[in-house]
Amino acid sequence: MPPPQRVFALPRQQSLLLPEVLNPFVLDLKLSKGDKIKFVLLGFLLVPLRTICMVLVLLVTWPIAAIVTLGQPLKGAVEPMAGWRRFLCRVVISSLGQLYYLAMGFRVVVKGQQVSSAQAPILVVAPHSSFFDGIVCIVAGLPSTVSRTETLFVPIFGRFLRCLQPVLVSRVDPDSRKNTILEIEKRSTSGGHWPQVLIFPEGTCTNRSCLITFKQGAFIPGVPVQPVLLKYPNKLDTISWTWQGPFMPPQVPTEDEKKSPSLFANRVRALMAQELGLPVTDHTYEDCRLMISAGELTLPMETGLVEFTKISKKLNLKWDNVRKELESFSAIASSCKGGRIKIEEFASFLKLPVSPALQELFALFDRDGNGTIDFREYVIGVTVLCRPANTEEVIQMAFKLFDTDEDQSITQEEFSSLLRSALGVSDLNVSSLFREIDTDGSGHITYSEFESFALSHPEYAKLFTTYLELQRYYALQEAELDSICSSCSSEDLRSEDNQEGSTSDKKED
Repeated sequence: MPPPQRVFALPRQQSLLLPEVLNPFVLDLKLSKGDKIKFVLLGFLLVPLRTICMVLVLLVTWPIAAIVTLGQPLKGAVEPMAGWRRFLCRVVISSLGQLYYLAMGFRVVVKGQQVSSAQAPILVVAPHSSFFDGIVCIVAGLPSTVSRTETLFVPIFGRFLRCLQPVLVSRVDPDSRKNTILEIEKRSTSGGHWPQVLIFPEGTCTNRSCLITFKQGAFIPGVPVQPVLLKYPNKLDTISWTWQGPFMPPQVPTEDEKKSPSLFANRVRALMAQELGLPVTDHTYEDCRLMISAGELTLPMETGLVEFTKISKKLNLKWDNVRKELESFSAIASSCKGGRIKIEEFASFLKLPVSPALQELFALFDRDGNGTIDFREYVIGVTVLCRPANTEEVIQMAFKLFDTDEDQSITQEEFSSLLRSALGVSDLNVSSLFREIDTDGSGHITYSEFESFALSHPEYAKLFTTYLELQRYYALQEAELDSICSSCSSEDLRSEDNQEGSTSDKKED
């Protein structure tokens, strides 16, 4: 009987292959020697002069901001500023703010026309790349912004922020996110009573090479939004000494977009990207957090780029789970360089030899088939493995397969015997792996130890079920053989009956 073909229970899913995109969270600025000399010489001349001008503007602006906010609640504003307060904000402080940016060296060019709060209650600004982007707030006439509560207490600038009557976000309040959305909704549906709310929907800074996924906060109220585009068109991107920003026409949500803010967010992002001539990407703020985590684990920071939104939509991933997988991948990658691993490092991590079964497992992670895996492929592979294999029913079945004498525990001999069969190798040392599962050092594995290990090490899920696949294959082969044998027996019986019939006929003849 020929050796059985391996049964592939977990086919490769090409739909999960992800296109390579530029890293939107890293700025690679290369300066020539001439540029560096220019920066040093001009810095000696311009920095003192610009600093003096900026300080003078602040000395004039701060007393006006103090007068505007005098008697106003520190937070939780119930009514928008009106009358002379609003005039001082929109005209005087806004003009001084533009003078402040001019002192820093910004030349502002505005294209398009800003509409009123009644026409578009929310301004969505992108791409967001620097704290210098606050200039759009000055140009737009000091609309409200979304800001952390702590920033109100920053000396000097906290007073300026209070003039905006911002929507405040608290890190310590568990209901802060819900309250923030309700406040934005309240202001945006006031019919122009409140000033416009300015929001950076990307939620984090990028290098402006693309537009990352928009957060839905600005689109949940289902009101018209006016997109505002930021451009720094100078030759060297040093965040940057010229700025221009066209106001696009307001975008009114459809009925479907009112029901699904993500649809509205994606359409507005696509329009803004088209106007900017930039691609869009599914990277999000979570990817930025993963990059930081990768750096803390001494992995290349690009390792953390998984395009979290795209993968999470396809595989229903949660941030905490992906963060744990990054730690697991870091443990594997610590034995190699460059943040990518080959099958040898993978086998070493699993404490198993390279075998056909392990190669099949590695192929699930190696989505592009180049013989190495990166973190993105690892996340997908682990998730694909977890879904079909790491159910409680399958873990119980795998335990029963190992527990050959049915004494509710697995000895090292039983463990080794089954893995040899599953991996197709005759000589296998599993003592190191066995000790890792046998947490209490009793010399045998209980079901609770086995279950805990299977759930916390999904890399083994496929190996634990390989034996079950082979048994199923053998059962199918035996069923086919029995079927063939039974049909042959039926044919033989019919043949014998025919022969007997013909003999009796001859006798009768």
